[in-house]
Amino acid sequence: MSTIAQTMPAVAYRKNLPVDHAESLEDTTLPVPRPGPRDLLVRVEAVAVNPVDYKIRQSNDPGGEPKVLGWDAAGTVVAVGEEVGSFRVGDDVFYAGALDRPGANSLFHAVDERIVGHKPASLSFAEAAALPLTSLTAWEGLFEHLGLHTGALKQPGTLLVTAAAGGVGAMVSQLARALTSLTVIGTASRPETVEFARRMGAAHLVDHRRPLVPQVREVAPEGVDLVFGTTATDRNLAAYADLVKPFGRIVAIDDFGPVEIGLLKSKSISFHWEFMFTRSLHGTSDLAEQGRILDQVSRLVDAGILTTTATTDLGTINAEHLREAHRVLESGSAIGKITMTGF
Repeated sequence: MSTIAQTMPAVAYRKNLPVDHAESLEDTTLPVPRPGPRDLLVRVEAVAVNPVDYKIRQSNDPGGEPKVLGWDAAGTVVAVGEEVGSFRVGDDVFYAGALDRPGANSLFHAVDERIVGHKPASLSFAEAAALPLTSLTAWEGLFEHLGLHTGALKQPGTLLVTAAAGGVGAMVSQLARALTSLTVIGTASRPETVEFARRMGAAHLVDHRRPLVPQVREVAPEGVDLVFGTTATDRNLAAYADLVKPFGRIVAIDDFGPVEIGLLKSKSISFHWEFMFTRSLHGTSDLAEQGRILDQVSRLVDAGILTTTATTDLGTINAEHLREAHRVLESGSAIGKITMTGF
């Protein structure tokens, strides 16, 4: 730490404000964090923006203290804690971080080594920064909650993915296409999102602005085996109850209020939550599984099996560009992932 400056540039917010307010996100200077025993101190080279960023900015009041957002990053390790065993200074890494610690919209960032992966060598920092949160969400949803197995190429079935052109939907489609024999039916509503979702691995596309049941049954008359719900799960639950076959599974990642879960009982359809931050928030005994998943994703990327979902790089990491990224995400018009590179 002796050769690292004591302060660093960062982007933070101090109170809940609309995204078009100049103070909704502000450039600031903060102390450089000191890594704990299991931490890496990373010089952040690129970040990506997720819906969780703007949701926290809108709802979590920091009481006037600077709160740093950002849960997707790629960079280079510049210092390690005394108990770190998997990384060393100079390693290039990518990760999504933890909700109960400061985010990565800062020049330096401390993160537990167990939730960090080695950056894909074939990608730029920005291309890599687009992957961690959505890759972990997709992987956990598919292979832990929906009961699939990596490499299960003889495991047939049909998977419905909502918002297949979004960050998570695009990774779900890629992983399902690459590692299973599932047929992916994605939802998208614009020509550009349809094209992107198809490129990411969706074999069929239906319009989520129109009733799902008749559209899905046109391509899957007997219904679907699995659903990965990234949005509008409450509005779509009755359609899922109709479409999902007996003993099928649904996993959801979006936020919503009470729903009629009894709709799923007659078919013994199981419902699962996927929240990528569960392991870090609760300090689960398998916390290091997230680092292993990211390393596997990295290998698949370098082998040409998976690709980045980065679509737009807004330039340097600063408050103006982050406000623009939040605005686009809040509008629901994003395709893939928005990134920023360097301070």
